[in-house]
Amino acid sequence: MPGLDRNQSIRPHAPLGRVIVAIAGSLFAALLIVAWAPAWAQAEQQPREGPYFHIASSEPGIDRLPLKGTQVEVRIVGPIADVRVTQHYRNEGQRPIEATYVFPGSTGAAVHAMTVRLGERVLDAQIREKQRARLDYDAAKKEGKTAALLDQHRPNVFQMNVANILPGDDVAVELRYTELLLPAEGRYRFVYPTVVGPRYHVPGSEGGLSSFPATAHLPEGTPSTTAFDLHLRFASPLPVHDVVSSSHRIEVQAEDSPGAEVALAPADDGQIPANRDFILEYRLAGGATAGGLTLYPGRAGEDGYFLALIEPPRTIETVQINPREYIFVVDISGSMHGFPLDTAKTLLRHLIGGLRASDRFNVMLFAGSNRMLADASVPATHANAERAVAILDKIQAGGSTEIVPALERIAALPKTADLARTVVVITDGYVTVEERVFQLVRGNLGRANVFAFGIGSSVNRHLIEGIARAGQGEPFIVTRPEFAAREAERLRRMIEAPVLTSVRAHFEGLDVYDLEPARLDALPDVLGARPVALFGKWRGEPRGQLVLQGQTAQGDWQQVLPVTTPDPDAQALRLLWARRRIQQLGDEEALIGGNARRDAITALGLRHSLLTQYTSFIAVDQIVRKPQAALDLASVNHPLPLPQGVSNHAVGAAVPSTPEPAAWLALLVTLGLVGAGIAHVRRHR
Repeated sequence: MPGLDRNQSIRPHAPLGRVIVAIAGSLFAALLIVAWAPAWAQAEQQPREGPYFHIASSEPGIDRLPLKGTQVEVRIVGPIADVRVTQHYRNEGQRPIEATYVFPGSTGAAVHAMTVRLGERVLDAQIREKQRARLDYDAAKKEGKTAALLDQHRPNVFQMNVANILPGDDVAVELRYTELLLPAEGRYRFVYPTVVGPRYHVPGSEGGLSSFPATAHLPEGTPSTTAFDLHLRFASPLPVHDVVSSSHRIEVQAEDSPGAEVALAPADDGQIPANRDFILEYRLAGGATAGGLTLYPGRAGEDGYFLALIEPPRTIETVQINPREYIFVVDISGSMHGFPLDTAKTLLRHLIGGLRASDRFNVMLFAGSNRMLADASVPATHANAERAVAILDKIQAGGSTEIVPALERIAALPKTADLARTVVVITDGYVTVEERVFQLVRGNLGRANVFAFGIGSSVNRHLIEGIARAGQGEPFIVTRPEFAAREAERLRRMIEAPVLTSVRAHFEGLDVYDLEPARLDALPDVLGARPVALFGKWRGEPRGQLVLQGQTAQGDWQQVLPVTTPDPDAQALRLLWARRRIQQLGDEEALIGGNARRDAITALGLRHSLLTQYTSFIAVDQIVRKPQAALDLASVNHPLPLPQGVSNHAVGAAVPSTPEPAAWLALLVTLGLVGAGIAHVRRHR
C-alpha cells in the first residue's frame, strides 16, 4: 500500500492490539456464560418440597384420580356474592383411599360452612382449632370412619383431605363462602380461581422460612380428567348488562334484567377448561354501583354490623403533574417461561413507553439472583426507553424465584428527595413467602407507592393483592398480552390523577366500634374509581349519618350517607366484617413476625365459624365402615393441571440456556463490547 511501511502493514497499532485482546477476552467470557447457564439451570431447577410432576402409578387397585368433578353455584345480590362449591369424589379402584386435593379460592372469601354427603347421610362439619381438628381427623381415619378435613394454607389456597373412601363410594363435599365485590370504574368483576399454580419453595432444611403443601401437577399439555362447571345468577336491584368473560365461553340468559343468569359453554374440544381463573365482568344499568350504608341488626344477644360503600368522585385530570421515579421489578424465573414472560414484556413496553421525559426509571430483573439495568435511574427519554425494551426483548426465563432479596435491594436504593417513587412489581406470584414480602413492603417501602401486576391465567392473587395493600397501591391482573395496554393506561391514570386524597370519615349519631379500617381519620388515598369500603359494628338506636371528606383536584369533597333501617337479610355483613378483621390481624402478624395474633384470629374463626390459618372444618361419620383401615389405606394426592400458559419449567424441568439476570445482562454487555470492538478495528484499518 503506498506510503505504508511493510512492517507497519502487518503489526497492529498498539491501542488496536489492546482492543483485539479485549474482544478475545469478551468472547471467552461470553462462551463461559453460555456454557455455564444450562448446567446452572439443571442444578437449580430440580424439584424441591413443593410442586412435582404426577406420575401414574402401576400399583394395582388404586384410583389415582378420585376427584371426578367440581360444581359451582353463584348467587350475586348487590355487591355480595354467595358461592356454593361441590366437590365429587368417587373411588373407582379396589382399595380404600385417602384423597388429598389442594385447590384455590378467592382472596376475599369468607368460608363459613362445609357439609359432606355420603350416600343418604349428611354430615355437618364443625369449625375447630386447627391442631385439634387434625388430631380428630387422624383418629377417625385410623378407626375406619369416613372423615373430611378442610385446612387453609393461604387465604387463597386450601387443602381437602377425605379419608376412607371405600371402593364404589361417592362422596360429595360442599363448601359455602361469601365475598364482597367492589367495582372499578363502574365495572364489577367476579373471579373464581380453578387451579393452584406451582409454588417455588425452599424447605426449612435448606434455610427456608415458609411452609406449603407438596402439590402434584400434570405435565404441560396434559388435560385434567376432573369435570368443571359453574352457574351464576343475579338478584340485582338494577338490570345487569355488558356481561362478558375474558377467560371462558359463556351463555347469558335474561341479560339487561335484574335476574340475568350465566352458564359456562364448552370450548372447541368439548370441555370446560379448569386450568385458568374464571373471570366475569358486568355493569349495572345506568353505570350505577351498589353504594350506600347497610345495617344488619345482628343475632340474638349481639350488636349489629354495618357496611358502607362510598362512591368516590370521578377522576379529574390535573394540570400540573410532578415528575416521578419508576422502579420496575420483573420476575424472570422458570415459571414465567414462555407466555407469562412474553406478556410481561408487552406490559413493560407500554409502561415504559408511557412515561414522560421528565420522569426517571430503572428496571430490576430477578430470579435466583437480581440485577438492575442501570446503576441509577435514568431519564425516561425515548432513547433510554428503546434501549431498555431492546434488552428486555432478549431476556429468557429460568431459575428460582427469590423475590425477598430483590425487594430488599429495592428498599435500599437511594431516593432523590424531589422525586416521588413508584415501585411496580411484575410477577406470577408463584412463591410461598407472601407474609415475608408483605412485611418487607410495609416496613421498608413506605417512601413509595407499590403496585403489583399479576401475569398469567391463574396468578397468586393473595401475593398480588397483598403487595398492593401493604404498599398503598393497587393490584392489577393481566391474563393476556392484548390486555397489557389497557392495564398500563389504568396505572398511569391512577398515579397521575388520584381520585381522592386526605380521606377521612366520621359518624354522626350512630354508636360504632370495631371499625375496619380501624382509623377513619386517615384512610388510604383513592387511586382508582373504586368505592371506599368501611366495616364495623354498631349498637343502640340506628340513626344519624356517615360523612366522608377528602381532597380532589378541584378542591374539597364531601359525601353524606344517612343511616337506614337495619336489614335482617344482610347476615353476610357479619361474616364479611369478621373476614376483614382477620385479614387486618394477619397483616399485623406479618409485620410483627411469628404467631402474634394467633389467639385473636382463632377466636374470631371459632365464633363466626370461619376457616382461617388457625381454624379448620372437620366432618366425621360415626359409623365404622372399614376396621383397621389405616393398615391398607392408600394415600392419593389428586394432581392439578398446570395453569394455562405455564410450562414444565415452573415445576422443575431443566431450562436449557437460561442464565440468571446477572448472566443475561453480562452477556448482553459483552456482546455489545464485542460489537463496539469490531467497529473500532474496522475504523482503524
